[in-house]
Amino acid sequence: MTISTRLNALWEYANPRKFLALTERVLPALWVLTAITLVGGLVWGFFFTPDDYKQGSTVKIIYIHVPAAFLATSVWFMMLVTSLVWLIRRHHVSALAARAAAPVGTVMTLIALITGAIWGQPMWGTWWEWDPRLTSFLVLFLFYLGYMALWEAIEDGDTAADLTSVLCLVGSVFAVLSRYAVYFWNQGLHQGASVLRAGAVSGTDTEEKVSNVYAYPLLLCLLGFGLLFVTLVFYRTGTEIRARRIKALIARERANG
Repeated sequence: MTISTRLNALWEYANPRKFLALTERVLPALWVLTAITLVGGLVWGFFFTPDDYKQGSTVKIIYIHVPAAFLATSVWFMMLVTSLVWLIRRHHVSALAARAAAPVGTVMTLIALITGAIWGQPMWGTWWEWDPRLTSFLVLFLFYLGYMALWEAIEDGDTAADLTSVLCLVGSVFAVLSRYAVYFWNQGLHQGASVLRAGAVSGTDTEEKVSNVYAYPLLLCLLGFGLLFVTLVFYRTGTEIRARRIKALIARERANG
C-alpha cells in the first residue's frame, strides 16, 4: 500500500459518519485498555515502589505529575495539527476534535500545576516560583481557557473554528516553551527531562536519570494517561458531532416552521 493510498484511507474518517462508526467499534476496547494500564501503573507506582532516599514518599507524585505535564503540551500540539487540517482542508471532524481535546488538555495542565506545587514545596521550599517552565505552563493554561471561551462565545461554528485555530497557532509558542523551557533557560529551578529522553531508562546516556524502579511504572502511567486522552477525545468528538447535527436539525425545523 502506497503512502498516498494510506493517506486517502485516513482522510475517509474525516467523514463524520465514518468517524462515528469507527469510535463505536474501538471505544469499548479503549476504555478497558485505559483502565488496565492506568490503574496498573498507579497501583504499581504508589504501592510497590520504595520511598526515595532524598524525597521520601513525595517522589511518588511523579506518577501523576509527569504524565499530566506531558499531556498538557502534547494535547495542544494535537490541537495544532487538527486546527491546521481545518484551515487547509475544512474538515469539520478535525475542528471538532480540537474542541473536544481542549477540556482534557486544560484539566491535565491544571493537574500538572497543582501537583508541581505540591511536589515543589518540600523540594524548593516554596509553592510557586516564576521559573520559566512554571510560568509558561501557567500561560498555556490561560490559553486553554481562552480557547474554550472563544468556542462558546461565537455562535457560528465555522467562524468559531477559524478563530480558535488561529488562537491555537499563537498558543503553540507557549506549548513549545512549556516543554523545552529548561533547555532555553538553564537558570530555572525545574529539572530537565529524566525519563522521556533516549537512554534515560536504559542508562546509555550520562545525564541524570530516574531509577528504573520508578521509571518502569512511570512509563506504564504515561501509556495509561495517553490512552485516557485518546479515549476521551474519541468519545467527546463523537458527542460534538452529534450535538452539531442536533443543532442543525433544530435550525432547519425553525426555518421550515
